[in-house]
Amino acid sequence: MYNFEFEKPSTIADAVAALGAEEAQALGGGQTLIPTLKQRLAAPSKLVSVSGIAEMKGVCVEDDGSVAVGGATTHASVASEAAGSYPALAALAGQIGDPAVRNRGTIGGSIANNDPAACYPAAVLGSGATIVTNARQIAADDFFEGMFTTALDEGEIVTSVRFPVPQAASYQKFQQPASRFALVGVYAARFADGVRVAVTGASEDGVFRWSEAEEALNKAFRADALTDLRINPANMIADLHGSKDYRAHLVGVMTRRAVEACM
Repeated sequence: MYNFEFEKPSTIADAVAALGAEEAQALGGGQTLIPTLKQRLAAPSKLVSVSGIAEMKGVCVEDDGSVAVGGATTHASVASEAAGSYPALAALAGQIGDPAVRNRGTIGGSIANNDPAACYPAAVLGSGATIVTNARQIAADDFFEGMFTTALDEGEIVTSVRFPVPQAASYQKFQQPASRFALVGVYAARFADGVRVAVTGASEDGVFRWSEAEEALNKAFRADALTDLRINPANMIADLHGSKDYRAHLVGVMTRRAVEACM
C-alpha cells in the first residue's frame, strides 16, 4: 500500500467537506475500494470513511410506507432490519457475498460503485427507489448510467435509499459460486400501477429494466406470460462463465422464477 490520509467524520457535512480535498475518495465498507488500492488501480490522496456517520445507518419505515435505508447500512443489517418491512429486499441482502462481506459492505457503496454483477442495483431499479444524496434526490431510472457509472457528481455521497414497497417482489439470483456475484440476477416487483423487472449480471451496460417482460406481465402477471419472450443477446456479457446466448437464456429463466416466487 502507499501513503494516504484517512479521515472518519461523524456527520454528513464534515464528510462532504473532507471530500472537497484534491483526490479524496469516499470509503463505505471497502469491499471494492480496498482491493482496488491493493492492486494499485487507484491512488486517492485521502480516504473519507462514512462508517462513523450514525445518521447514515439503519432501516426505517417512512410516513408514506416506503422503507428508507441509510447509505452506510451494511448488507447484514439490511437482511435483518428490513425483514419485516420489505422481505424481498432483506432476502436479496442476505444473498450478497459471504458473512464477512455482508458485515462490511454497505448499500451506498454498492450502488455508487455500480458493478455490473452487483445485487443491490437490481433491487433499487426494480423497486423504482429514490437515491438520496447530500445534495439532491435521484430517481433509480436516472441513477445508473452504465458499467461502473452513475449520476453521482464528484464528492457526492449516497446518504440513503428510499424504497417504495410493492405488493409482491422477489429477487432470483443465478450465483457465480466463486465470487458469489450474480451471473444473472432478476428483481421483479408488482405495484398497483404496474410491474418492474430489473436485470443484473447479464449486460455489458450494467443493470437494466426488461421492458418487454414488464409489458407482458402488466397484461397477465404469470410466469407463462413470458414463455415466448427472448431477450437480444447482443449486449450480453460473454466470459469464461457463460456466453452471450447463455446469459440471455438465463434472464428468461430467472425472470420466470421471480414471478413464480411472487405468486
